[in-house]
Amino acid sequence: MTTLFYRNFRLLILAILIILVWGISSFLTLPRLEDPELTSRFAVIKTFWPGANAERIEALVTEKIESELSEIEEIKTRTSTSKVGSSTISIELLDSVEEINADTVWLRIRERLNQVDAQLPVGVSKPRLEELETRAYAMITALTWEQDTKPNYAILSNLSKSLKDELLELPGTEKVAEIGNPQKEIVVEIDAARLASIGLTPQQLSAQIQQSDAKVSSGLFRGQNNDLILEVNSDLDSLDRIRNIPISFSNQGQFTRLGDIAEVRKTIAEPPSELALINGRPASALAAFVEPDYQIDLWAKSAETVIEKFRKELGKGLKLEIIFNQSNYIQTRLKSMILNLFISGMLVFWITVFLMGWKAATVVSLVLPLSSCIVLGMMRFLNVPIEQMSITGLIVALGLLIDTGIIVVNQVTRNIVAGLNPEAAINKTINHLFLPLTASTLTTVLAFVPVILLPGPAGEFIFGIGINVILAVISSLFLSVTIISGLAGKLYPTCRYYYLNNLQHKWWTTGFTNSYLTELYQVSLRILFTTPWLGILLGLILPITGLIKFSSLPEQFFPAADRDQIQIELELPALTSIEKTKNTAIEIRNLMLKHPEIEEIQWFLGGSSPRYYYNLASGRQDSNYAQGIVQLNLIAKPEFVNALQAEVDTEFPDAQVMVRQLEQGPPLDAPVEMRIYGPNLKRLQELGEQARSILVQVPNVIHTRDTLSEIRPQLQLQVNEEEVRLAGLDRASLSQQLETLLEGNLGGSIIEDTEEIPVRVRVSNAQRGDISQITSLDLQPTGSSLNQNRFSATDTIPLSALAKVELQPEFSVIKRRNGRRVNLIQGFIAAGILPSEVMKGWQQQLNDSNFELPSGYWSEIAGESEKQGDAKAGLFATVPLIFFIFVSNFDFGLILKFFPSNCHYWNSRYLRYWFRIFQFMVIWLLLQFYGSDWNIWFSGNCHK
Repeated sequence: MTTLFYRNFRLLILAILIILVWGISSFLTLPRLEDPELTSRFAVIKTFWPGANAERIEALVTEKIESELSEIEEIKTRTSTSKVGSSTISIELLDSVEEINADTVWLRIRERLNQVDAQLPVGVSKPRLEELETRAYAMITALTWEQDTKPNYAILSNLSKSLKDELLELPGTEKVAEIGNPQKEIVVEIDAARLASIGLTPQQLSAQIQQSDAKVSSGLFRGQNNDLILEVNSDLDSLDRIRNIPISFSNQGQFTRLGDIAEVRKTIAEPPSELALINGRPASALAAFVEPDYQIDLWAKSAETVIEKFRKELGKGLKLEIIFNQSNYIQTRLKSMILNLFISGMLVFWITVFLMGWKAATVVSLVLPLSSCIVLGMMRFLNVPIEQMSITGLIVALGLLIDTGIIVVNQVTRNIVAGLNPEAAINKTINHLFLPLTASTLTTVLAFVPVILLPGPAGEFIFGIGINVILAVISSLFLSVTIISGLAGKLYPTCRYYYLNNLQHKWWTTGFTNSYLTELYQVSLRILFTTPWLGILLGLILPITGLIKFSSLPEQFFPAADRDQIQIELELPALTSIEKTKNTAIEIRNLMLKHPEIEEIQWFLGGSSPRYYYNLASGRQDSNYAQGIVQLNLIAKPEFVNALQAEVDTEFPDAQVMVRQLEQGPPLDAPVEMRIYGPNLKRLQELGEQARSILVQVPNVIHTRDTLSEIRPQLQLQVNEEEVRLAGLDRASLSQQLETLLEGNLGGSIIEDTEEIPVRVRVSNAQRGDISQITSLDLQPTGSSLNQNRFSATDTIPLSALAKVELQPEFSVIKRRNGRRVNLIQGFIAAGILPSEVMKGWQQQLNDSNFELPSGYWSEIAGESEKQGDAKAGLFATVPLIFFIFVSNFDFGLILKFFPSNCHYWNSRYLRYWFRIFQFMVIWLLLQFYGSDWNIWFSGNCHK
């Protein structure tokens, strides 16, 4: 069996061809992604309550939702943000939740949200769960408004939807998201005084508009031969139809047209919640996800064809371009893998020619392409895509593939030179080396088992490295004892004298030899075999030195990415309008484009940018926030990033601008973080300010922030409840009328193609942007007071007669983590600086300044240190496995010394092999029955 391929030359050639075809076909059909596919373990729950402040949102919305979610055992962390008008709860599932049961967990969470909906106050929206993608978009394209006039977002929106439909029709497209596209609406701008003069409240007007919009069936006409649908012809289908809606305003049957008491126009939601600035121009962006089992580079070619065709049909003043294409980075990685394979092959060949001769070099060099082809074929069988980690695994394995091949070829050659015929030489080599080589290969395999057993997102991310190295070394062993040994036997002649007399002086045939080096090597071996303890001591010098120096080495689990992009974030003071944010972003762009290294900056205002890199934090939505993509014409270097950071800090001292390199690892809001927990917000704020003031003094910290430092001013109405009651109002009705007047109330909708556009009733932007006009708004009595007959239906009361406006400070944001209030202190550091070093410096300064937390308050380290600890916990969970690997490499010969030397049974070499097999069986059983428990204990997720 060991000489099968030597005896059947055609079978040998056929096997090589099959392996090559298998590998090449797999390479051409395997899914190609930039990053590994991760299980969706993150989601956001959004709930809205217009007009409510942060503390009310926390108590009446966030608390109730979190209480319901606390019963879901699979939830690892709950991080909530309560601010004016909204509650956002971020959820992370346990690492033990796998892809097969993640959907079930999300379904249970949705059921809990449906149950808590009935417990929320009136006016609160239904909690909405949004699962977050843990991957980057395959392509981001943008349609920009190139004219100097005010952008027509209706045109941009309609064209974007058309392009979106065409991209969705492409094979492989999973979904397409619209970004920076403000919502369209029909605005009915009312005059509050005029409306009040006819005895109507904004809610009543909205209700009458809603009643004129009958988008429902009116039953069926059922005849003997057919049935027909009855429908009232009263849809709101145009602006003129809305203007002509009759409005009843008295008990005597009086009517007026809506257009006579209000201005009706089509516009975007004002202010817009999000905007996009592409190349400094207003734009509507589309971001596409591709199916995980598809080749992104092939899909991108089809998408580029569709985009180019669509571009040619655009009118003047519009531009369509691709601002991010993931396939470019995928092709770069594939070229890198092929180049590394070629360079490794050439190095292996020429080094082996120098040391062993050209025949041995030819045989050994075949191990690289054949092993790579087997790995690619097994990747297809195991559904492992081609992505950056699997490519890295192949590159790492290149240095491990040739060891067994060199040993086998060298031994076969020696046996032939010793006088054996090739078949006998192969038999002797395999019988002698098979078990040692197998044990060595299994040891390497087990060394990479912790990588593929690492739980959670970190394990899923680097799984491709471990599995490809394991597949590579196993395939190398298989090839060495089958095909490589057969080729070695075929290439070398059988005549021993031919070697001794003809080839001993030709180094390119037999390899380079030197008598002095040979003698020196033999002397060193004799010394070590004579005094084995000397060999042990010499062998331990480097490991012991490494262990001593290990504790002093800086730690960096998540290095910077070599990429021609950097990220930029802009944050202005709370309550800053999105218009002000836009103007600041344009100024920053103009400043940074003076650097020739920067090609362009794409800004996304009011929220996070679409995810163009796998670990970017997303989901933020604030009018004072913007995130951008900085495209470079070179790989980003720390020195360049730090120079940009210093420049924008100098030019924009009132803004917090962070220019950051892209890094590997999990998503992080900031590299250096600390959480302080406690019940009292003011005390948390004071503690956070103390810790933050110390963090500012740490070297290489460029920006800091904490969640409770910014106090938001609030216009508070101080009302006299008795006066309000006498005016025919109450606090609730007063709040409702003001909310409707200023923010609007929905009253029906119109259908435009397949899009539903809501109708909103509110006062004009000029009125709601002037505090004097707001206080002069006329309110309509609702008859809910005790003195119902004091006012007639047309009596109005100005707001200034009922309330005084005062400016009151309040917390703009209240954060909680796992149900407890928290102040999160964040530090942003210079590029190229290790977060672990900055964290050590911060902790040292906290200790030196005697920073202590009062009773009932506690802190914990977050940021990169926390994520690094999680990754270490996953790796340390395999400590028992590493221990048994050590046992499996124990020298069984030491045990045999305890038995009599004349006991042939105990001296049998087969007992050694059976002992090895028993050790591997024990390891396998431990992995089967206790692997998951180790992960739980060492990751700290064990529930008592």
